[in-house]
Amino acid sequence: MEEFDCEVLHEDIIENVKNQMLKEDVLFDVSDFFKILGDSTRAKIMWALDKSEMCVCDLAFLLGMTKSAISHQLKTLREANLVKNRKDGKMVIYSLDDDHVKDIFEKALNHVLEIKEREEKK
Repeated sequence: MEEFDCEVLHEDIIENVKNQMLKEDVLFDVSDFFKILGDSTRAKIMWALDKSEMCVCDLAFLLGMTKSAISHQLKTLREANLVKNRKDGKMVIYSLDDDHVKDIFEKALNHVLEIKEREEKK
């Protein structure tokens, strides 16, 4: 075992957590999930879709971007299973993929808003 500069190790806790450790590929996928959300344009799209289903044109107008730019970001979000789409006639309507995605996004948003509120009170 490598030498560590820690004075105290809680071997029972370490062993317990080690036995539950997830496989590397699962943790890699979790990391990728958060990387996808790490882009401010995609975060704006996620926020908009958290409020309502929308088509590409509505998103482009709302965010002041081109349809092409929005479509590119939606493709990334779709491939990451964060958004889904459905046809309504010739129109494609986008929404968050499921309640898990909605919950994760809203929890992250609430966390950020709480931090900002705390900082404003200082």
